Amino acid sequence: MQKTLERKTILITGGAGFIGSHLIEQLILSGEYDVYSLDNYFTGKKENHITGATYIEGHTKDIKKHISFIPDIIYHLGEYSRTGVAIEEPDVVFDFNMTGTFGVLEFARAHGSKVIYAGSSTKFAEGIEGKSLSPYTWSKSANCDLLRFYHEWYGVPYVIAYFYNNYGSRELGGKYGSVIEIFRNALAHGEPLKVNSPGTQRRNYTHVSDTARALLLIGEKGEGDGYGIGSPKSYSTLEVAQMFGGEITMMPQRRTSRASAALDTSKTEALGWSATHELPEYIASITSRRS
Repeated sequence: MQKTLERKTILITGGAGFIGSHLIEQLILSGEYDVYSLDNYFTGKKENHITGATYIEGHTKDIKKHISFIPDIIYHLGEYSRTGVAIEEPDVVFDFNMTGTFGVLEFARAHGSKVIYAGSSTKFAEGIEGKSLSPYTWSKSANCDLLRFYHEWYGVPYVIAYFYNNYGSRELGGKYGSVIEIFRNALAHGEPLKVNSPGTQRRNYTHVSDTARALLLIGEKGEGDGYGIGSPKSYSTLEVAQMFGGEITMMPQRRTSRASAALDTSKTEALGWSATHELPEYIASITSRRS
């Protein structure tokens, strides 16, 4: 395949997912990239497709079978991404996050592509060893090591970005959902908002469009590890539930729960990025539509 002059070719694994679709939107809007998605649609949705991108269905472990072109940059977002549920299905986590990521790195090694990896902020959990929480957190920590070693062994260029509790349009609910969308769905159906005890655990909630903007900058300018992408203000889970209003039901504490995770966005901000959205405003826009 012949590339358009001076345009970079970008491959996003998990491009039909929540964060991936917003990243593709940013890339297409820039008009500077030829954009492709590789997604197995485990949690991705075809209704998340963005006009102007090319979508390929398949597992990342089979990337060399599905991708016949050479990407300049691979945004590897297509992994299993839920801490608590991972306890129930370690086989799926290993398949996606270990076998799949090994396939991506081997592909990048063969073709000289730069890999932008979605690390997990659980790595920075305070008071515990974050990687011990579940098969998911262990796999994310192991893959960060693997990226660094692939750079040392084979010269594969890489960047590791760390996400902090994204929210916004196309957010996933249900079994693999994140807290803001789970609360929104509960409110919409007149159900109580379930808060895992103790409720004081704090998170930095980040709008997905802020994350997508950061990823675009990191892909072009970033090098190595340590690119935090998070809104600076944190809220407890109970505070978030109270912002939504309605009935709150306290649930037993989960073994995968952590108090908080340290946030360092200095390397990302040095590229010219800052968070522009606030969680209370987003929740207010949801609740105002119901009143």
